[in-house]
Amino acid sequence: MSGLASPPAQQLVDGKLVPASDGTTYPILNPATGEVIGHAPDGTAADVEAAIAAARRAFDESAWSTDVALRVRCLRQLHAALLEEAEAVKALTTAEVGMPGFMMGAAGFDVPVDGLRWVTDLLEDYEFETDLGVAKPMGIASRRTVRREPVGVVAAISPWNVPTQINLAKIGPALAAGCTVVLKPAPDTPWVAAELGRLVAERTDIPAGVLNVVTPRSNEVASVLASDPRIDMVSFTGSTATGRAIMAAAAPTLKKVFLELGGKSAAIALDDADVASVAGATAFAACIHAGQGCAITTRLVVPREKYDEAVQVAAATMESIGIKDPADPSAICGPVISQVQRNRVEAYLRLAEEEGGTFATGGHVLDDRPGYWVAPTVVAGLDSSSRLAQEEVFGPVLVVLPHDGDDDAVRIANDSAYGLSGSVDSGSLERAKAVADRIRTGTLAVNGGVWFSPDVPFGGYKQSGLGREMGVAGFEEYLETKTLAFPA
Repeated sequence: MSGLASPPAQQLVDGKLVPASDGTTYPILNPATGEVIGHAPDGTAADVEAAIAAARRAFDESAWSTDVALRVRCLRQLHAALLEEAEAVKALTTAEVGMPGFMMGAAGFDVPVDGLRWVTDLLEDYEFETDLGVAKPMGIASRRTVRREPVGVVAAISPWNVPTQINLAKIGPALAAGCTVVLKPAPDTPWVAAELGRLVAERTDIPAGVLNVVTPRSNEVASVLASDPRIDMVSFTGSTATGRAIMAAAAPTLKKVFLELGGKSAAIALDDADVASVAGATAFAACIHAGQGCAITTRLVVPREKYDEAVQVAAATMESIGIKDPADPSAICGPVISQVQRNRVEAYLRLAEEEGGTFATGGHVLDDRPGYWVAPTVVAGLDSSSRLAQEEVFGPVLVVLPHDGDDDAVRIANDSAYGLSGSVDSGSLERAKAVADRIRTGTLAVNGGVWFSPDVPFGGYKQSGLGREMGVAGFEEYLETKTLAFPA
């Protein structure tokens, strides 16, 4: 990990790279081995307070919110710095997150870094003011304009599964919009966020206080970010349960809340689809990064008459993938992030057995090696009302469900508290589209189409969240609308 800051990582507060105010740290563990690879500052309440105060001051008193040219220049500097240190940050991500190296060419690094370039290009050409022309409301001739202005101070709270992608998907559009930010990463993956702070401090002209990165281990210390009246917006990605708590904490000050939450997405194969191909592709997807992705399709919904074939193909696919050290270039399924997460997945595996499910492959954790490993698992014999088919596991676990025709497939897909993603496959594109139109979810892959891209808004229906991240819609989440009227 040549070129990275030496442990311990440092917080960025008011333009300075600093340890925790009381000097305490906590260990950063490699999920593949369980070994300590560094230390992060255990940010204190005083550190969070200082970060909020700095962000508030930078928004209210600096030119950041009004100087588009400054923002463009600074964001291009950050983009260039990320490209120059790409290999080091990728190596750190594999070590800290347990993310297989092949993902760095996609969601792990390359796509989110390109997303920073994309949103900066958008900023350069974005029309912040629209002339509505002259009208005579109530008989008074007036020229009306609509102006888009930054929301203000944003608390960006990110999870551990794809930290660089989510960190950049939050701070990129927020900073481009003219907001100032306090970024609080998950305590499992503080280092990649701290590296963003280091690059901002050392390689850009971003003014002090515009971006702050604090790394408290305690959620209680960080909880003030959702309730403090100096924070104008909370942008959170994580579990639905935590999202509810953030909404409740933000309610007294009626601050804006963006939430990207859980998913239990369905991959539907209609009766004229190549079911074996769909089953293999869905099993492969469920293994990527050990299934630790909110948009991964973890329910495979197939025609009842082809159910056994789908189960067999999915199991064979997972067995061929296996588990590997994420540093291995051929790795697809690495470890889960922590002992806590491994225990959580194991509890779901035991629940599957209690509910009457059987394992076509997998069904166990690996205790015979260091690190936090779960065998890729295909679960058969359950229906869509089972907890395993309803709840987000966040591990390499795929449940296969039978359907009895298009209407039943739609019913099963929509039989979920979530609505984040999904897929539909058919021998007829028109038929696949007709089914996709009936699925209540935020993103859908139809006959193998790929939606993940910086210009595509991402988010969910129902309990998968509020608002959209990425795309123009994601940029505009960080803007307020002001209407002005002048005598004509």
